[in-house]
Amino acid sequence: MLRLPTATESELGDGVWGAGPTAVALRQDDAWTYGILASHVWSFAGRGGSTVNATSLQPFLSYTNSALTTFGLGSEAAYDWEGRHWLVPLDVTVSQLVRIGNTPVDFAVGGRSYLDRPGGGPNWGIKFTVTFMFPK
Repeated sequence: MLRLPTATESELGDGVWGAGPTAVALRQDDAWTYGILASHVWSFAGRGGSTVNATSLQPFLSYTNSALTTFGLGSEAAYDWEGRHWLVPLDVTVSQLVRIGNTPVDFAVGGRSYLDRPGGGPNWGIKFTVTFMFPK
């Protein structure tokens, strides 16, 4: 789940327990994959009496070409119901699936711009990921 950059975030990781529903809907049409992952978490136990009440919406769209290069667009939007603010990044990524020996490995790089954020939140971000895949 997306971490919110608020006091509530550190409280959830500081002895507060939370739970809630998560659902995903996706569709693949040929080279296109699109959908949304939605979740909500409420705190229900822990020390300090802090509360967490947050919703996460993660829409995504990607296109994979015949060379196994994937171009993606997505977000990891979150709403903090306690702090009453949104965090809405827009991510653009490109990844390439290759084989190292017999193991498929996906290398990805992406950029992030924030469409909405709480005061003091970031303006942009970058990421680089390596995903090893171990099929049966």
